[in-house]
Amino acid sequence: MTKVHPSNTIPDLEFPEPAGARRKDSNTVVLTVWRKSLLFSCSGFTVFDAEGNLVFRVDNYGSGSTGEIVLMDAAGKPLLTIRRKKLSFGATWVIYDGEDVVDPLFSVKKHSNLLHSKVLAHVTSPCRRRRHRGGCGAGYEVEGSYSRRSCTVYDEMRRSVAEIRRKEAVGGVAFGGDVFRLVVHADVDTCLAMAILIVLDQMFGSRVSLIDG
Repeated sequence: MTKVHPSNTIPDLEFPEPAGARRKDSNTVVLTVWRKSLLFSCSGFTVFDAEGNLVFRVDNYGSGSTGEIVLMDAAGKPLLTIRRKKLSFGATWVIYDGEDVVDPLFSVKKHSNLLHSKVLAHVTSPCRRRRHRGGCGAGYEVEGSYSRRSCTVYDEMRRSVAEIRRKEAVGGVAFGGDVFRLVVHADVDTCLAMAILIVLDQMFGSRVSLIDG
């Protein structure tokens, strides 16, 4: 079986703050995303960095009724909570800091007219979060095709800040749609980029949703 990540073993889960959750320099971060939980009987994501270290985890036990997904670091510490907005019919998701589900950081809304546009979703932050990450009313736009694993996240100046790409074949063996790349540039927080990816998977994923809300 072709290995998903570069290292020979799955890393120990007791890691410090994940390298992908903070940025020490201006270099682009390239992550390998595996749409699979490391835990038995769970749905989710397992995300590795270029050295094969576990960076992010999502582990959902069966189908829940809360419409909630938690992005964790390698040790299981909650980083962001992603919750489907009530009465939005799956069209709007809200991102919260840690396990706080009172004061939202960002809102991700599905683009309403997919017939004549490459736009998939709009990401905005409330003005009261002017000091957090993107600033007052900061916005991003996602374009492309999630099913083809070909998406780009643009900021308000039309700069590419993150991309979802197919993972290159290794040894002539191609990876399926469940293993792909998340490329994050210095202008956006890596945790936010991963949260946007998770929301896109809920909106456009061809498989059963991680939650049932």
